[in-house]
Amino acid sequence: MSRIGKNPITIPAGVTVDVKDNMVTVKGKLGELTQEVSEITLKIED
Repeated sequence: MSRIGKNPITIPAGVTVDVKDNMVTVKGKLGELTQEVSEITLKIED
């Protein structure tokens, strides 16, 4: 695994991220993006 995959990603205000099973959905003012991913570990912190 590359080290870049371990770097945190900042989620801007007004953007929501929803994770269900292996589907990640990102919604913002420009629209919505849904991507199927395999074997990913996510941790969303405030």
